[in-house]
Amino acid sequence: MSGPIGVFDSGVGGLTVVRAILHHLPRESIVYFGDTARVPYGTKSRETIIKFALEDARFLMSKGVKVIVVACNSVSSNALTALKEKFNLPIIGVIDTVARAAQKTTRNGKIGVVGTRATIESGAYENAIADSRSKSEVKSVACPLFVPLAEEGWLDTPVTRMIVSEYLGPLLDWGMDTLLLGCTHYPLLKPAIAGVAGPHVALVDSAEAAATALAELLREEGLAASPDARAIHDFYLSDLPRSFSEIGRRFLGRDIEPVHRVDLGSA
Repeated sequence: MSGPIGVFDSGVGGLTVVRAILHHLPRESIVYFGDTARVPYGTKSRETIIKFALEDARFLMSKGVKVIVVACNSVSSNALTALKEKFNLPIIGVIDTVARAAQKTTRNGKIGVVGTRATIESGAYENAIADSRSKSEVKSVACPLFVPLAEEGWLDTPVTRMIVSEYLGPLLDWGMDTLLLGCTHYPLLKPAIAGVAGPHVALVDSAEAAATALAELLREEGLAASPDARAIHDFYLSDLPRSFSEIGRRFLGRDIEPVHRVDLGSA
């Protein structure tokens, strides 16, 4: 089916989701919007997160998207219901998708979760796992320093490993065997996180889980691009950070062209 996939995030972290989609669905066109002028969402109130999310989705709708992927854990945990009530098209969040992946992965039923303050305080992952009637236990820790570390490019430095150790300590003492990375920035820190967690803790990230869930939805709904489709990708930001080219390349794994700045007030 023609029409691009819409992906939005509060900033550039959602580019890890785009990266996974490009890998799994190379024929699909993508429109990405990053609300870099108002990032971070994770420190905002629930009411503000919902307001911003509706504006972000409305912009993607103006681009004729056939499905929306909410590549933001803070939005997925606070505004997904409001989005689905407002817009009449398939919308995928990252909470349920990565929670299901974690449940399939755990062996001892102890799942650790790391995320932003807004995501952790929402209890979204605990609720998602409880709603599935899983017998797994969940222990969550907010890791506010992970996002700036990823954006700064401090992916596996001694300082990064020290901070990771501080955050993961309670989860490791608890005995988790699966760690759910509840923020799209966190896959960039996988080497440091894996090094601290050790080989007996499986890491599950939202980017891969979202791409897998999207592929299943497109197939089930008959929305997949035709085999001869030519993929076209457009990237929009509400502000152009000075270091965006470097940061964007780090998150997406390649240069990002073209990039458009858009004012949602006039979109």
